[in-house]
Amino acid sequence: MSTAEAKIAEEVGHDEHHEHHGNFFTNYIFSTDHKVIAKQFLITGIFWAMIGGALSVIFRMQLGFPESSLSWLKPILGQWITAEGKLDPEFYLALVTMHGTIMVFFVLTAGLSGTFSNFLIPLQIGARDMASGFMNMLSYWFFFASSVIMFISLFIETGPASGGWVIYPPLSALPQAMNGSGLGMSMWLVAMALFIVSTLLGGINYITTVINLRTKGLSFSKLPLTIWAFFLTAVIGLLSFPVLFSAALLLIMDRNFGTSFFLSDIYINGEALPNQGGSPVLFQHLFWFLGHPEVYIVLLPALGITSEVISTNARKPIFGYMAMVGSMIVIGFLSFIVWAHHMFVTGMNPFLGSVFTLLTLIIAVPSAIKVFNYITTLWGANIKLTPAMLFSIGLVSFFISGGLTGIFLGNSPVDIQLHDTYFVVAHFHLVMGSASFFGMLAGVYHWFPKMFGRMMNAKLGYIHFWLTFTGVYLVFFPLHYIGIAGFPRRYYSFTNFNAFNDFADLNMFVSVAAIITFVAQFIFVFNFFYSIWKGKLAPANPWGSNTLEWTTPRFPGHGNWPGEIPTVYRWPYDYSKPGAKEDFIPQHIPYSETPESNTPEENEKIKLESGNGDIEIKA
Repeated sequence: MSTAEAKIAEEVGHDEHHEHHGNFFTNYIFSTDHKVIAKQFLITGIFWAMIGGALSVIFRMQLGFPESSLSWLKPILGQWITAEGKLDPEFYLALVTMHGTIMVFFVLTAGLSGTFSNFLIPLQIGARDMASGFMNMLSYWFFFASSVIMFISLFIETGPASGGWVIYPPLSALPQAMNGSGLGMSMWLVAMALFIVSTLLGGINYITTVINLRTKGLSFSKLPLTIWAFFLTAVIGLLSFPVLFSAALLLIMDRNFGTSFFLSDIYINGEALPNQGGSPVLFQHLFWFLGHPEVYIVLLPALGITSEVISTNARKPIFGYMAMVGSMIVIGFLSFIVWAHHMFVTGMNPFLGSVFTLLTLIIAVPSAIKVFNYITTLWGANIKLTPAMLFSIGLVSFFISGGLTGIFLGNSPVDIQLHDTYFVVAHFHLVMGSASFFGMLAGVYHWFPKMFGRMMNAKLGYIHFWLTFTGVYLVFFPLHYIGIAGFPRRYYSFTNFNAFNDFADLNMFVSVAAIITFVAQFIFVFNFFYSIWKGKLAPANPWGSNTLEWTTPRFPGHGNWPGEIPTVYRWPYDYSKPGAKEDFIPQHIPYSETPESNTPEENEKIKLESGNGDIEIKA
């Protein structure tokens, strides 16, 4: 063991001697400590990410190799593999439905926001814990109960919910419509109701904590961009998720109590049902009023994490702090008034379509501000390419490439042609799915030392990044092309369409890339769990960051700081400040105590080299 490692081990041993109260269950299972709850969200999210990824691999094999036998999957999928060794068409639709539900809600909402909002909000604002530890604990266990119900639905005889993750009526409203409209759909609705309760409990807690529990000196203008992102995400969720909850309740009433909110003039096998007066388009309005803010519920936390990681590893102040805050506020507001761009093909009045087109294109402005600010922060920086930094830069790449295709889909005349094709699939997997997933991974790599007191293996992190980054583009870039060619989404097979036979090789290529990308995630899973127990001991502040979480002990107890909570004196992005001894100055260092290493002659030289002799080099 080197001298540095021995010193860290000695400090870690000292830091571990903090007092524990309660027993194993109150400390690690039914804990009210925000750090433990964050880890529960994270590990549950990783589990669901692997399940959701596995489902996508199964249906990509069907799309890429439609003539191949999948009988080797029969021990796993049972009756859903036919006697001919093919995937059952109804189960294919169920796989697509569950993949979308799992990735959007259980991974990118609960796994991302639930983890980092819980972990970072008290630590970065200087609070002992969340405003309500009990409510925080409940938010996880409602999510866990939702997860259990959704997981069980994968194994019932009639199969899980079908009809797409958007569960449009009438398929979702009529239990007799198909296998996946029966018990599986009922379990989907119950699971989502519990999930929404979890999200609302968490959101109330996050908002209350940020407003009321900031440490002395920490004004809103000194908040890290991560906290701004988590705060605005909670506000968006609190305003939009109840709308989906109401839609789910009305859908349950249509399914079980004979109401007709979303049903009218329905025939099944030639028999007219008694439902009259409802409208399935009403459900679309309710769903997308949540559905579009949901894009930013998963994106904003990832963008907040990226802001912190990029500034830290660029060793530069974030460019345009107030512009970044303003752009997130504008994005949050506009996200509520663009939902109908998902509904251009529902018979919408063309004038109304043009209004939603204009609003959709306007939302590109604050998004572009964030991209330009990231690029400007990176420009001329002394970049440290840690795994977290690579994933953050990857997020910016996806945000640009996926965002550009959103301009096509936000234009109603173009969207009418591209709607429900693989172009849409490619767009939202880049700009929402992959970008948010990369933000989540960046956060894990960056804050793993604070979560577990150890370092993840950087070499495995680099391999994980390059395989995943390359794989994502190899999967989703070709899908834009076949989408323009007219490939409709959610189709079980294209072999019966002569026009699409020319794209069989491209479909096969995409499926192979998807399988390799999924397998690459096991590198991360191994690295994560191995490093918890066997990783190198982490220094107190391994990245040289300024925010308050790095001022706690390596293994902070419930309450975070053993003594007085630090007072904040400066914003969180004082990196490479002229005249300072170090290239970072933590938020709790007063201006009067800024360490200096430069002589007056060296400061004069800095003035001259900066091109502005009037610059005053302050402590």
